[in-house]
Amino acid sequence: MKISTQIYKALFLVIGVLSLGYMIYGMGIETIWQNIQKTGWWFLPVIGSWLVIYVLNAFAFQAIIEEPQRPETDLPFWAVLRLTITGYIINYITPFVALGGEPYRIMELKPAVGIQKATSSVLLYSLMHMFSHVIFWLASIVLIVWAVPLSPLMIGGCGVMLVIGLVLGFWFVRVYQRGFTVSTFNLLQKLPFIKTKAKTFAQEKADTLQEIDDQIRILYAERKGRFHASLWLEFVARVVGCAEIYFTAQAIGLEMSVVQSLIVSSGSSLFANVVFFFPMQLGTREGGLALALRSIGLPSEAGLFIGIVMRIRELVWILIGLVLLKFTPTYLPKQPQKLEPMPESASF
Repeated sequence: MKISTQIYKALFLVIGVLSLGYMIYGMGIETIWQNIQKTGWWFLPVIGSWLVIYVLNAFAFQAIIEEPQRPETDLPFWAVLRLTITGYIINYITPFVALGGEPYRIMELKPAVGIQKATSSVLLYSLMHMFSHVIFWLASIVLIVWAVPLSPLMIGGCGVMLVIGLVLGFWFVRVYQRGFTVSTFNLLQKLPFIKTKAKTFAQEKADTLQEIDDQIRILYAERKGRFHASLWLEFVARVVGCAEIYFTAQAIGLEMSVVQSLIVSSGSSLFANVVFFFPMQLGTREGGLALALRSIGLPSEAGLFIGIVMRIRELVWILIGLVLLKFTPTYLPKQPQKLEPMPESASF
């Protein structure tokens, strides 16, 4: 597994460097520099706000991984933070959500905690990350109704968001109560073209899939303190994510309140996630920002500048992530190897 992990990291390092180069070429070094200058010193808190977000993400991830009765799950925070950042960076450069970052995290965690624990922890964190997004959307509906003059069209949109959010929230709770992997493979066995392979895999890995589902149920049913702590940390990270929109607006003299930045962030993220299959959310983020700004009475043209600054921030963090991926060790302890007992005939 060590060799495959190194190959996997090398592959995404190459993809990351190519993606970074393509983004810089597409935006143009002169354009990037001009927008950094236009943002001024506000660019530093824009970058720094994402360090805060990643730290909160890492604490949420660590809360899921750590089990007091299992000493091997007590991992160094720096290792979890590095794994959090590099996993997200890999996801940034792949066209589908969580295409590369999650398998990478599992492979990195496996030597320390075992394959079942690594898989269940990464899956649980991914679910928590998405669940917090749903709660953030639901909370933003309250803000929109309270702070924005609503037209009939916007009222209808809020109604649709509310229904979708509640349905998704109910689905997440059901997943935490019943598990996810066994039912997923049961569904895959009914689909053409892949049902045979899915059935074979489900039969061969039945015990592993069941143990992963048990870990999911245990987190929700028996480790509620850690469940709520992880969810709260992820939700706070979502709120902190609005800071870059607020800081960028201040840089260009746009009179935007903190509440408005929350509304713009939630509205634009909803639009971007509807069309999540675009790599780096190309074109979708700016459109979402423009629509969200217009809905609160601010000039939609500012969405283009805010979107460019957010892309430059991504460039910076992709570079940081690639450096972490290439030059920093994981610092994850390895599980001790179990020694086989000597046969009686070999004793002295």
